[in-house]
Amino acid sequence: MQDLVARMNAISDAQPFDTTWYVKDLATGWEADRGGDVVVPSASTRKTSILMHALSKVHEGTLSLDEPCTIEQRLQEGVDSGTYQYMTPGCVIPLRDAFVNMIITSDNVCTQIVLERLDRDALNAWCRRIGMTGTTHRVNFPPPGLAWDHPVDAVASTTARDQGVLLDRMAAGAADAGAAAFLGATPELCRLGLDILSWQRLRNLIPSMLPAKAKVANKTGRGPRGRMDAGLVYKNDRPRYIISVFTDRVPETLPDGLPGFTAAYATAGRLSRLCWDAMD
Repeated sequence: MQDLVARMNAISDAQPFDTTWYVKDLATGWEADRGGDVVVPSASTRKTSILMHALSKVHEGTLSLDEPCTIEQRLQEGVDSGTYQYMTPGCVIPLRDAFVNMIITSDNVCTQIVLERLDRDALNAWCRRIGMTGTTHRVNFPPPGLAWDHPVDAVASTTARDQGVLLDRMAAGAADAGAAAFLGATPELCRLGLDILSWQRLRNLIPSMLPAKAKVANKTGRGPRGRMDAGLVYKNDRPRYIISVFTDRVPETLPDGLPGFTAAYATAGRLSRLCWDAMD
């Protein structure tokens, strides 16, 4: 595994931007990181914790998966992620479907619908209670027109390790009632959360260099400063490893003229592929 870390660091060192990552071998418990506790913009990777906290509220009884949610025009303004920005205002979907679209297309209309039903202070307290000590949710919707070099505290922030901790606890909760209770949920709700993540339509980061049908429960992120992804990768239908990759201060254009985000995508894909090959 030390060879794996060396190769992952070599790929990271070769990039013209900052790369932090965390990886855990779920078969042995081995874990490693590169700047795993460095606080960086979370972009939409924050939505996994929003999802799981919301599912804890479903278990608590203060939210219902069947609750009708209306797509309002005010929620569509300034949105550039997902599909519901294009839908006719007045469309009604159940809260369960808002959860799904918040994750699988990173829909920010649906994200606002979910966040308006949660308390941000309670969400941040929940994150800290479960061990996500470097994660802070600040706004329901990222401010428009953020500069490439915006400060981290202008947006929601997290760490590579925090995202790994959350996925690890979700995997444990899916198999054990006590672990699920620690998240304020049930095994069924933890499994629903992982199922939703596995329906992800955006597969250009962690899953991009894996076999086409590889099961990955992941949530990507896209922001002015970089691209990021955190996921649970399965082999033979069993959780095999967790990996989170955050690229930061990615230049708009690379020396060869290609967009910087293409290298960010490739970096996450290559790091995940190394783990896939190392963990039979």
